[in-house]
Amino acid sequence: MLIDDLRAAAPEEWTAFTRHPFVLGLADGTLDETAFRAYLVQDYRFLVHFARAHALAVLKADTLADMRAAARGISAILDREMDLHVGYCARWGISADELEATPEAPANVAYTRFVLDAGLAGDALDLHVALAPCTVGYGDIGRALAADPATVRGAANPYEDWIAMYSGDDYLAGVDEAVDQLDRLFERRGGPGRLPSLVTLFKRATVLESAFWQMGLDYASSSTSS
Repeated sequence: MLIDDLRAAAPEEWTAFTRHPFVLGLADGTLDETAFRAYLVQDYRFLVHFARAHALAVLKADTLADMRAAARGISAILDREMDLHVGYCARWGISADELEATPEAPANVAYTRFVLDAGLAGDALDLHVALAPCTVGYGDIGRALAADPATVRGAANPYEDWIAMYSGDDYLAGVDEAVDQLDRLFERRGGPGRLPSLVTLFKRATVLESAFWQMGLDYASSSTSS
């Protein structure tokens, strides 16, 4: 699978992302709640651009099946995921008005515009590779946390619902679909000569995903110091 080759070519970047201190704090429940709230607000802004990226995937698609797959992604984000996210944020004391009013953090701008630029400058394969650290990475993290006996589960962990979401069958089914899509695109548009540039793209997107985690930690740190 293409995703296996990409992860194997970026071991340091992938580990730094999937084992980031933010993630470890989710696992044992020690993550500063201020950091998590900052992440939730920015993740809402990210979802807006994630929908735009899927819209771009429709434009870049060269088969009707790929167009339909991208359209399903748009619908899932706009008609389901964003409403679920707003509801989840409300449980953390974050209103819909606050989600809309909070400006994007620089780390959010950096990653989302990178993804869109990769898709605009390249083809559908470039776009999906740039999206892979988010889609696939959250699945890897969810699976790992759920399987690790050291992960604190249940009411003792305030992030139990987050872990359950990204280790759940619904989310992982979407990951599997994204992985299959990568392979189909690589078969049509890739080949060994294309792999080095895709690895470079994947590494950069993974580093930007790590920066998204760090954004939450930095926000909590600055709030404490002030």
